[in-house]
Amino acid sequence: MPRIPLPARFASGPFTIRQGEEAGLGAKRMRGRDLQRPFRGVRVHTGRPLTFEERCLAYQLRMPPSAFFCGPTAARIMGVPLPLPFEQSDLLHVAVPVGRRAPAGRGIRGHTLGVEPGDIRRWNGLRISGPETTWRQLGAMLGLADLVAAGDFLVHHRLPFTTRELLAAAVEGGPARRGLRMLRQALPLLDDRAESPQESRLRVILVIGGIRGIVANLPITTSGGFRYRADLAIPDRKVIVEYQSRFHDGSAEFRADMTRTSRLEADGWFVMQVNRDDLDGAPELVARLTLVLAGRRSAH
Repeated sequence: MPRIPLPARFASGPFTIRQGEEAGLGAKRMRGRDLQRPFRGVRVHTGRPLTFEERCLAYQLRMPPSAFFCGPTAARIMGVPLPLPFEQSDLLHVAVPVGRRAPAGRGIRGHTLGVEPGDIRRWNGLRISGPETTWRQLGAMLGLADLVAAGDFLVHHRLPFTTRELLAAAVEGGPARRGLRMLRQALPLLDDRAESPQESRLRVILVIGGIRGIVANLPITTSGGFRYRADLAIPDRKVIVEYQSRFHDGSAEFRADMTRTSRLEADGWFVMQVNRDDLDGAPELVARLTLVLAGRRSAH
């Protein structure tokens, strides 16, 4: 027997059993194999696994009006870079204001948070904690380098979600909680010029290792008139540290990098290229750069 067609609005998005009943769908139709059941009382018409955003939209249908996505879930909704385990997790972090019962259920991590009405935002139709509350909560979940990378993204000068001052006010104005020490350590390390999570993590490694005078994305014009930006520069010693994520594949982009490095070095800059393996060996990387700096005189 052919399946009863779904209303158009149900064919492209999640719906609750109550909404289905109001649209004339019977219990048997809502048990159909073409409908997924990501959460109790919610159905989604799709023949593939749900995306992260679709899971959020599906769960929001059963959230109370006071609830909102928070922590890693809110961060992912905003596009904040997170460590891979968080990016790949199906767990949704959902909060309610203090005094209400935290949500619970399969695939849900419930929280109670002290928030003001202005702390809750709408993002692509989803209710989420604002950037300050979100970053404050990440302080109890992320290591220092990852927390700085998330903060750098939120305060980036081209498209800021917030400011360092507002993040600092949220940290000090919030209730005493786990992660406060990490947040206070991360605040002075934030840089609104950082261009990538790995660059942020590299900068944290170097600063914590005692390297001083680092400038993120320093504009440099060579003697030949070529303009570049250095990922991390130490101008006083004319040293550049670049995070290299590409393979040596002979591509036009890689060849351009080689020419760029040659032009910078011709002007007296020392260019150190590092990769993911170097970040895993932080002490040796710091020691290596320290040797380079010790062997170079001040550029002034």
